[in-house]
Amino acid sequence: MKILHTADWHLGRQFYGQSLEADHQAVLDHVLEAVRTHCPDVLVIAGDIYDRASPPASAVRQFNSFIRTVHAECDTSIVMIAGNHDSGDRIASYASLADPKRLLIRGPLAPEERPLILEDEHGAVAFSGLPFGNEFSARECFGKNSISCPADVVAAQVECARAHVPGDARWVIAAHVFVANATPSESERSLQVGGIETVPSSVFDGAHYVALGHLHRSQKAGGDHIRYSGSPLAFGFDEAESIKSLTLVDLAADGAVAVQLLPIKPLRAVRVLKGEFEQLLDKGSQEPSEDFIKVVLTDRKALIDPMGRIREHYPNALALTYERDESAEPILLRGSALAKLDDPIAVVGEFLDQVRGNEGTEDEMAIIASALKELGNAEERL
Repeated sequence: MKILHTADWHLGRQFYGQSLEADHQAVLDHVLEAVRTHCPDVLVIAGDIYDRASPPASAVRQFNSFIRTVHAECDTSIVMIAGNHDSGDRIASYASLADPKRLLIRGPLAPEERPLILEDEHGAVAFSGLPFGNEFSARECFGKNSISCPADVVAAQVECARAHVPGDARWVIAAHVFVANATPSESERSLQVGGIETVPSSVFDGAHYVALGHLHRSQKAGGDHIRYSGSPLAFGFDEAESIKSLTLVDLAADGAVAVQLLPIKPLRAVRVLKGEFEQLLDKGSQEPSEDFIKVVLTDRKALIDPMGRIREHYPNALALTYERDESAEPILLRGSALAKLDDPIAVVGEFLDQVRGNEGTEDEMAIIASALKELGNAEERL
């Protein structure tokens, strides 16, 4: 059975205040093209379809159009779950219009984790959708006051789901969690305030493939059969130059999986440009770009309005820093202060020595002395 796994679309999200509506549409078109080209039996969307519980109308229209097209034009079944950014009730509302023999849509937690069961030439495959839920809703849902962390929530979900999986079926789980030892990005929202938010990969023992959402980097998580598809767009500059992808899984008769990553070419890439200001300007004049850009200047001196000039060639330059600021180490005092506070020029000189290794040039100290004298004269006139 062929499975196309994706997650963390975050429809409605912005990037440093810039709309991503066109970028998201390009991603949805890419997913649709992958469905048409590879003809997967199942499309799994493992949570965070939207970026917030009340997404903008444009994001809802985008998703509704995508779902209608897949359902009308393709034979692919759909499994989708709510993530921690989604409203479970909003996601569940799609289920009222869904064909229960072809779609599994899971919003809020439920005590009955019944799977979607599909058949291929090798027999049955059971798909369980485990939406995100916090500890408080899980205690109420499963009647277990002992649930105190995300690992307990997922364990309770898996236990309920396992009870409904036929003994001879291969088992696929879709879940939205932070599996221990996986690598996060700067753009994910924590699943828990305080405490331990990770879950062990062993909680999914018995499943032949686990389609994960939440972390934005494509990666394995405790085994070749437990994977994050990653987000189709980069949402932070720590993901600059990363290759985004969809995960195409071939589930064999014995439950073994073969994984193929289908690269996604974004409408606008996320890049970090590093170098001297004039060099970056020259490069930009020759190769202007609409990509999202972070500029790291290696110039030693501060410049006047560098971002304004950079944006002449890179209109989507969104962040600018100096390398010296990014790599600066904490200033460690090399001893106790020696200058007396009633000698301000000596105090300033000692400060400069601590910061940069010399007490200041003759011209610098003359400027400081002149400024202090003027300040003293002003105080006497008051």
